[in-house]
Amino acid sequence: MNQKLIVSSALASVLALGLMGQASAQDKPKEKCFGIAKAGQNDCANLSGSHSCAGQSKADMATDEWKYVPKGTCKDMKGLSADEAKAKLKKA
Repeated sequence: MNQKLIVSSALASVLALGLMGQASAQDKPKEKCFGIAKAGQNDCANLSGSHSCAGQSKADMATDEWKYVPKGTCKDMKGLSADEAKAKLKKA
């Protein structure tokens, strides 16, 4: 009986550690990156206010549409910050 308890506890610990590893990978800081979302793949409402939900973008790489990306990677994807996207929309 005691051996069963030890084995059960060890198994529960291993499973808990595995779940903690997944949670920390998802908790990495993210940022909004504008102008990189393909049609229907935006993460939420756009800057122009024409829709208020994810997956409703109509065009690829629209300046007012955004996706969450790992912090620090937006510029590498040739994306824009929120301020840059707003400025670009005002010029258009």
